[in-house]
Amino acid sequence: MRGIFNNILHAIGDTPLVQLNKVVGRHDARVLVKLEYMNPGASIKDRMALHIIEDAERNGLLKPGGTIVENTSGNTGVGVAMAAAVKGYRCIFTMPDKMSQEKVNRLKAFGAEVVVTPTAVPADDPTSYYETAKRIHRETPGSFMLNQYHNKLNIDAHYRSTGPEIWEQTGGNFTYLIGGLGTGGTMSGTAKYIKEQSNRVRTVGVDPEGSIYYDMFHTKTHGEPHTYKVEGIGEDMVCGALEFQWIDDVMQVSDRECFQMARRLTREEGIFAGGSSGGAVHVAATLARELGRNHTIVVILPDSGAIYLSKFFNDSWMRDNGFFEPEAREASVRDLLRGKSHILHTCTADESVGEAIMRMKREGISQMPVVATSGEPIGMVHEIDLLTAVVDGHTARDEKLEHLVKPLQGIIDPEASIEQLRAILSADNVAVVVTGGRCVAIITKIDLIDYLSRR
Repeated sequence: MRGIFNNILHAIGDTPLVQLNKVVGRHDARVLVKLEYMNPGASIKDRMALHIIEDAERNGLLKPGGTIVENTSGNTGVGVAMAAAVKGYRCIFTMPDKMSQEKVNRLKAFGAEVVVTPTAVPADDPTSYYETAKRIHRETPGSFMLNQYHNKLNIDAHYRSTGPEIWEQTGGNFTYLIGGLGTGGTMSGTAKYIKEQSNRVRTVGVDPEGSIYYDMFHTKTHGEPHTYKVEGIGEDMVCGALEFQWIDDVMQVSDRECFQMARRLTREEGIFAGGSSGGAVHVAATLARELGRNHTIVVILPDSGAIYLSKFFNDSWMRDNGFFEPEAREASVRDLLRGKSHILHTCTADESVGEAIMRMKREGISQMPVVATSGEPIGMVHEIDLLTAVVDGHTARDEKLEHLVKPLQGIIDPEASIEQLRAILSADNVAVVVTGGRCVAIITKIDLIDYLSRR
């Protein structure tokens, strides 16, 4: 039992891990979900909000009776408003107009003022919820702005709480950590702590179609962002609270996948979580099939489904927005990659044969792209060639790989069709996905079979 708390803020954290039993198969990896909607403000943002506010108090940035200003998609606002109610602060929040009415009403219930702004404008537009919050902060004497998107304390909050909790609850016995990318603070801080305990744990961020993070991670560039329906994850700008160095892979989800899995979680597992949680579990379930029984995946579920009753939990809304209809467009390589972890292991031509053998053995792979220092793919080294060279005695383990590198074949672009991919795989064992001059993934025949069987 947790005992009696002096106030509601002391109830933040120490949320449970629960095993999924129905949305993953019995031969799949074990999936554990961390129920952050069991925080008193019903989301993981309680942790960050309190951490930043208390730091501001200690440093004299927030004084008694002051005003807190912040741009929020809803959950951070509740964490802030809850703390403000206890501590006696005024709150002004800006929020994009795509957010559910429940989120707006919930903030107002705490006594906060809410300014609704357009969604479909660039981040630097004067009417965006970022810039509007900055303007209100400038115009309000003595106000404090959390600046959650760029504040490193966002990362620190999860480094100090979420990460240690997961490590203690699992005894460090898990192999993957999965979470959505919004401001980036949750995954950056949690992953940083986990990586410091054991670098064998793979960390995977989840990004919705229309956001920039997926392309930023895999190609270091991004196209034009576009609007999407799922709330709380994704972004149209790079945030200072996101540190990619702690993240091993970023996988992409569609609105449909987020919403359908969130509905399944409620109806099949009794877990009433939001759309971003659905997206993270969709990725986890896909990865669980790929990994098999000898793995454990931990998934962070950021918030509750209660604030989405008028949206994806409403059948009429789902039908009106086309989420009950099958997708008509032709599937692409990018679609396959969204449902596949493509943590890519590469090597350079001047590495030794022994180093390549050890990496292949450790990662359980049979081929690796050979890349230049710029990241440009220049060839491929195959398990069979290494075996032949070592067994025949023509190559020592300390010799360089360069004479065993084979030409790169089966190159394909992420926008190519599944039919084009099938044609390549009928002639080669693997397809190498290259975009922007960089190798971003390898696709095998079993990857294509798994994707087609799931469709």
